[in-house]
Amino acid sequence: MAVRPTKISNVRVIDPSRTLDAPGAILMIDGRIIAAGPDAISTAEPDGCLSIDGRGAVACAGLVDMQVRVGEPGAEHVETLASASQAAAAGGVTSLGVMPDTDPVIDDAALVDFLMRRARDTATVHIHPIAALTKGLAGQEMAEIGLLQEAGAVAFSNGRHPVASAAIMRHALTYARDFGALVIHHPEDPDLRGAGVMHEGETATRYGLPGIPVEAELIMLDRDIRLAQLTGGRYHAAQISCAKSVETVRRAKASGVKMTVGVSVNHLSLNEIDIGMWRSFLKLSPPLRTEDDRQALIEGVADGTIDVIVSDHDPQDVERKRHPFAEAHDGAIGLETLLSAALRLVHNDHLTLMQLVDKLSTTPARILGLNAGTLKPGAPADVVLFDPNEPWVLDRHTLYSRSKNTPFEDARFSGRVQLTFVGGRKIAERRDDGSIDVAA
Repeated sequence: MAVRPTKISNVRVIDPSRTLDAPGAILMIDGRIIAAGPDAISTAEPDGCLSIDGRGAVACAGLVDMQVRVGEPGAEHVETLASASQAAAAGGVTSLGVMPDTDPVIDDAALVDFLMRRARDTATVHIHPIAALTKGLAGQEMAEIGLLQEAGAVAFSNGRHPVASAAIMRHALTYARDFGALVIHHPEDPDLRGAGVMHEGETATRYGLPGIPVEAELIMLDRDIRLAQLTGGRYHAAQISCAKSVETVRRAKASGVKMTVGVSVNHLSLNEIDIGMWRSFLKLSPPLRTEDDRQALIEGVADGTIDVIVSDHDPQDVERKRHPFAEAHDGAIGLETLLSAALRLVHNDHLTLMQLVDKLSTTPARILGLNAGTLKPGAPADVVLFDPNEPWVLDRHTLYSRSKNTPFEDARFSGRVQLTFVGGRKIAERRDDGSIDVAA
């Protein structure tokens, strides 16, 4: 189906790929960016072009979320590719790196192909499979990295299940290196985590809950860094959660280790105190840690130690979350709140809008090797418009995700998506009543 040419005028265009932050316009024709920035203001519009007044909103390339879990295949009741893509559209996210924690696990080329076909049939945003690093995520035998990559996998991860064996991890990094493949790993020692359910410290003691020490993260992170240095493999720490991890990564990068690191917007916005009266929607992996840790993570994002911000979208239904804190499953949804929650860093003067867009769009696209995260002429017309100052309060019942386990229930935000385009096609639009209309 042909996509109508569209010109969005009167916007502030931010494009870190060109170090551009200026008033201008965006012209999209045949699903591609023709011009974006001050030069687009005078660019001629073709016949039949849809003209949109951006009303001074910020326009940037659609967000790229490297860490998204869905229930399809196997748990479609918690999230499908269709519902996840609608949630993404509402949040300005146009490309999703989908993790392999499904049933069955995405550890076979046929399953990668299935996921991509389902995405073509049901999703309105770009779905990029991240395949299993080991078969069945069991950490015992490497998956067929070459075949999975050929089938369309953009990276390899063991999802929620860290690879405990240093030998297996070394072999995986070495094998992935030969294919130029990216290994994404959740740095957490499962033995040190044990039965822990929240950050090990004074708060856990007062709550009478078993804790997870920061050393569970540090020991695995340090091991992975050393193995990445040994093998020369492309390594990405999925997310870190504490001040000591930030310092470890900072030292590693300063010594020349080629690695990248993510952090979830949850850990930049919340700390262990926010758990309050055992709010299970805030039970996460890694756990929320101290306020000092949160501030160190923010500093790490600001100085470039941490490369990307992710939603860590992990839908869980009532059956998994409405339990005593210790018995509830880990995970929270986040696609629809990623941008709004991250904008708090701008409002608090920790980041500029340019830095934030880079962490949410340009850099994750580069790490995953996607043709995204840029408004350069010729690039796919994946665009989001947002008002960085619009106040609103989150009502979880209005979220598009099938699961409603948001850690930001009733939270007050400043900043909201107005329009989302994928391939030049409008897939989300904010209505006058504040609700958002998303294409099915």
